[in-house]
Amino acid sequence: MFELIGAGGWLMLPIIFCSVISLAIVIERSWVLRRENILPRKLLRELNNPATRIGVDKNSIVSLGGDSFLGFLFISAFAKKNDGYDAMRTSAENAASFVEHELLRNLGTLGTIAAITPLLGLLGTVIGMITVFGVVETAGGGFTSALAGGISQALITTAAGLIVAIPTLFFQRYFERKVDELLVFLAGDCERFIELLSKK
Repeated sequence: MFELIGAGGWLMLPIIFCSVISLAIVIERSWVLRRENILPRKLLRELNNPATRIGVDKNSIVSLGGDSFLGFLFISAFAKKNDGYDAMRTSAENAASFVEHELLRNLGTLGTIAAITPLLGLLGTVIGMITVFGVVETAGGGFTSALAGGISQALITTAAGLIVAIPTLFFQRYFERKVDELLVFLAGDCERFIELLSKK
């Protein structure tokens, strides 16, 4: 493993760095974007309970799941309860912009890594081939080990760049799709909550 990294040349360092950043983001987003962390089912279910609905207030929302993103939207809407339906909806929509930003956090970085690691690999390929042609020019192709080293560097960096880029791009698309679905559910649950408050 270390021999391959060494054979790939100095460009393996930024590729490895990108892979570490990518892995850290994937782990962090996998934890943050858990459905229960975003949309705790008990929150809307309990607030729909007629017995709970009578005493619904900010404290009850917080105790039922105010630390979730759905709870954050509910609290934003509840803050404008006395101003009517439109004010509650506007407040929730403003809060939803912040929620969307938080859910999409670091996904742009994944996209950047997916884009630049193949280019780093391609740069390694170019440098490796320059080395090969330099040996051919000076030695006339007599030093096969030097030729093999240059070609090896070219292939290793290209492969390393693709190995990092392909799963990174997959996870970026996966998380973006997941965020889109979560936002749809958040909007629906928040709308139902506002309607519930309007009936009180």
